[in-house]
Amino acid sequence: MSSYFLALINIHDPEEYEKYLSGYDRVFSRFKGEIIAVEDQPRVLEGKWPSGRTVLIRFPGDEDLLRWYESPEYRELARHRRNASDAKIAIISGRD
Repeated sequence: MSSYFLALINIHDPEEYEKYLSGYDRVFSRFKGEIIAVEDQPRVLEGKWPSGRTVLIRFPGDEDLLRWYESPEYRELARHRRNASDAKIAIISGRD
């Protein structure tokens, strides 16, 4: 069953966040994920959206998602994201 990585991100230091983005593709390409959507201004249909940037990534399963997220390469890169933003991140199970 597919697993989805959902991140709601408020960026407060664009220069530091750019360091995260500049290395992202190099790290991400070694894993089995597929970036489904990245939106800085989602079109909200109901309620108040809690973040600016919204990211949705699909993986074949939880194991693949966690292999990427917990990898030493991603953890090192993610420190830039953590320094530059506040994020809410969740794993959502797909309904294949």
